[in-house]
This record gives sequence, C-alpha cells and structure tokens, in this order.
Amino acid sequence: MSIDDENGKVFKALSAATRRAILDALKDHPQTTGTLCERFRPLDRCTVMQHLKVLEAADLIIVRRQGRERWNHLNPLPIKHIHDRWIGPYAERAIEMLDRLKTDLEG
Repeated sequence: MSIDDENGKVFKALSAATRRAILDALKDHPQTTGTLCERFRPLDRCTVMQHLKVLEAADLIIVRRQGRERWNHLNPLPIKHIHDRWIGPYAERAIEMLDRLKTDLEG
C-alpha cells in the first residue's frame, strides 16, 4: 500500500466527529470496547464497533485481546506522520510570513 493510500485512510478515519472523539477518549489510556460503548451511549454497540474498525484499518488504534476483553490503544504515529507531511511545513511557512510582516511593520 502506498503512503497516499495510508494517508487517505487516516484522513477518512479522522473525518468523522465520533471517531475523533473516540481517539480523544483513548488519548490518556487504553480502554475496553465495552467502556467505549458506555461512553458513547447514544450509539449502539454495533455502530461503535464499526467506528473502531475504521480506526483500526487506518492504524490509529491497536487492539489487544485479554481474555474476553478487547483493549483499544491509541497509536499516535499516523497522526504524527500527517503532521510532519502536511501541518508542519505549512505552519513553518506561516510563521516565516508572520515574522516578515512583523519585521516590515517594525522597520
């Protein structure tokens, strides 16, 4: 799979507010699927599981089974790769432009 395909899966996964909220919930510590289903109570278990499958396919979560429980761990590396590829360079350019503007205004 190409890097563009991988990035596409990450962007698709991040496009849904519920999936972003799930990632936020996993930010500090892993959680079981049952805990996530409780946390996102307005959604039924099947819907939460579908969101988790999309996140797993995008490699944004790593799933580990312990007995009967399914633990979901945040994998921040795909987000870091998106940041390094897209956000970092654009932010750097914006900072340079602001620095030039500041210099022009002061000079």
